[in-house]
Amino acid sequence: MVKAVMLLLVGFSMVSWTIIFSKGILYRRCIKETDRFLEAFWHSKDLAEAYRFATEESESPEAAVFEMGYKELQKLNHALVPQSRGEETVETRLASMENLKRVLRKAQQQELSRLGGTLAFLATTGSSTPFIGLFGTVWGIMTSFHEIGQRGSASLAVVAPGISEALVATAAGLAVAIPAVIFYNYFSNQLTELEGAMQNFSSDFLNLVERDLITRKP
Repeated sequence: MVKAVMLLLVGFSMVSWTIIFSKGILYRRCIKETDRFLEAFWHSKDLAEAYRFATEESESPEAAVFEMGYKELQKLNHALVPQSRGEETVETRLASMENLKRVLRKAQQQELSRLGGTLAFLATTGSSTPFIGLFGTVWGIMTSFHEIGQRGSASLAVVAPGISEALVATAAGLAVAIPAVIFYNYFSNQLTELEGAMQNFSSDFLNLVERDLITRKP
C-alpha cells in the first residue's frame, strides 16, 4: 500500500510540474505578445490595421478580446443603419454599445478560461497530496505494529524499517504539495494581473468607439 501511495504521489508530481512549465511558458508568451500588440494598436491609423496586428499575436489575451470586439463592431456597423437617416441620433448609436460590451465580457471570460484552465489541478495537488502521504504513513505504521504483534518483539531492528518507510510517504506528500501551492499562488496572481489588463484594454477600446460614435456626422 505504501508503494502504491508513492506511485500516486509521483503521478501527481509529474502532472503538476508539466502544468507549471507549460503555464510559465504560456504566460511569458502572453506578456511578450501583448506588449507588441498594444504598441502596434496605439500606433495604428485605424481599427482595421490594428486588427491585422491582432491576428498575428495568437497568445495575447488583449489581441483576442480586440478581435472579437472588432468583428462585432463590423456587424453592428452593417446592421444598425436606420431606415430613415433623419432618425439617427447619438442615443441610437450608443444603444448599440451594449452588444459590444457583452461580446467583450464574453471574450474576457474565454481568455480567462484558456489561461487558467489547469490551475485547479495545482490547487487540488497542494491540498490533497499531504493527506495522501499521511495515509501512506498511517498504513505503514499499522503494518509495523502488526508485524511486532506477530513476532512478539519490539526491538528497533523490527520497528525501524517499517516506520522509516512509512514516514517517507509523508515527506513525499509534502514535497509534491509545496511546489504546487507556491506556483498556484504565483500563477493566480499572474492571472489576476492579466484579467486587469484585459479589463483596462476593453475600457480603452470602448472609449475609442464611443468617442467615434459621438463625433460621427449623421
